[in-house]
Amino acid sequence: MTHAPILCADGFVLSATLHASPTPAKAMVLIHPATGVTERMYFAFARHLTALGFDALTYNYRGIGAQARHVAAGFSTWAALDVEAVTRWAAARNPALALLAVGHSFGGHAIGLCESSRHLNGAVMITSQAGCLRFITPWTERLRVAALLKVIGPLCARLLGYVPGKRLGIGEDLPAQVMLEWSRWTSLPRYFFDDPGMDAAARFSRPRMPVLSVGMSDDPWAPAAAIDLMCRQLIHCPVERRQLSPADSQGQAIGHLGFFRERHATTLWPAVTEWLQRHVAVAA
Repeated sequence: MTHAPILCADGFVLSATLHASPTPAKAMVLIHPATGVTERMYFAFARHLTALGFDALTYNYRGIGAQARHVAAGFSTWAALDVEAVTRWAAARNPALALLAVGHSFGGHAIGLCESSRHLNGAVMITSQAGCLRFITPWTERLRVAALLKVIGPLCARLLGYVPGKRLGIGEDLPAQVMLEWSRWTSLPRYFFDDPGMDAAARFSRPRMPVLSVGMSDDPWAPAAAIDLMCRQLIHCPVERRQLSPADSQGQAIGHLGFFRERHATTLWPAVTEWLQRHVAVAA
């Protein structure tokens, strides 16, 4: 692993890690993280990719964890500056190398939102859904999420200037703007596609590459209907949809965040790695 600082257009430097294949790489895979998650969650998956002959890049969005109190950032910032910088850095590093992306939750959203996705030869979205409250079942989980995202989270954002994600049980601490955008979008019928300031439908119409979108049957935050809404906006991408379940991993739970845990390496990961390898061959 090699530290790879990446300079964003506004001068902010992202902390990134390059995981290099022991043999000449067949492609570079960018791993765009979920909300409230650090790059360490993806290290095992990145190692798995390097063993298959890929280079992989993991990184943290600005304002995650200890930075949350001091860095102003929202989802819109992460897409417009952080993911754009990472994708452009990778494309410029070795223009002859096929470039692929794996986006987890918001990381998948960012693939659709970013102009730099034109550099990608293919992309995988893991549990990337329209995060509308109306999709969440059962109703007890919807009430719990509503309390977090409509009341407690925004209150913390406004009073504290950040969101103590660890104490609230939603991952790492988050910048205030992330929570305020998240809270607003959850009530819109089509999530951020109904936010005029995001122009998300037009942005999702730009990519033109194959996409694999994967959901989990035991993920209450991202049911199939919410994932399908997101996929329908990729109007110029051939999208393959798959739903996985604990039965596909010897009965082990997956949920919204679990796909990247190493216990799924021999059961769930091949669904993604085999797709990536096929699309490297097509790109070549």
